[in-house]
Amino acid sequence: MFSDQLASIRERIDRAARRSGRDPASVRMLAVTKTVPPERIREAAAAGLTAFGENRIQEALGKMDLLQDLSLEWHFIGHLQKNKVKYLPGRFALVHSIDSLELAALVHKACFKRDRPQAALVQVNVSGEASKFGLPPEALIPMLKTARELTHIRLEGLMTIPPFAPDPEAVRPCFARLRELRDQARSELKMDLPHLSMGMSHDFEVAVEEGATWVRIGTALFGPRPE
Repeated sequence: MFSDQLASIRERIDRAARRSGRDPASVRMLAVTKTVPPERIREAAAAGLTAFGENRIQEALGKMDLLQDLSLEWHFIGHLQKNKVKYLPGRFALVHSIDSLELAALVHKACFKRDRPQAALVQVNVSGEASKFGLPPEALIPMLKTARELTHIRLEGLMTIPPFAPDPEAVRPCFARLRELRDQARSELKMDLPHLSMGMSHDFEVAVEEGATWVRIGTALFGPRPE
């Protein structure tokens, strides 16, 4: 049963938070619904989930239209192409994947035109993998220093996608490093940056122990995606 899977994941999040001396309420679950049909999202909402994350703008907008009778919180978590920025204003509670100053400026410009400020996270490529999007860690402080002057994009934290590892402990240093970068930015720039979006189905407990405030759960909730 979906409700049983959900309850199990929530309990694992709660235990991980307590192990690290955190309030479990400080961690939220984002249900990742890439390729998940609207009827399954309805089932998830009926079970109590409210926040849903999509990787593709067009897929997200289609689901929003089909499910507009529900009070759902939508997040964009995929790579944001510049030509898709125009679709953001007023549609997403949080964009997790701002990976350059140029992209931040484009989002600001689009949202300024509509007077709809956008909350966002900066994606950091902590692992240095060539296949991953995100700022290199050394570019984060300079980027934040400039981007915080943009009035219509509110930078509220950081996001990362670590390498896949069979043993979640292997990626703990990536999560710890993201937290350290956030703390450094807070100290140097006096920015709040409350959110850390990190951890997915196979490693979210380690991410919570290292400070995640958003964990992005897809497979553990909905099963493997179709090839």
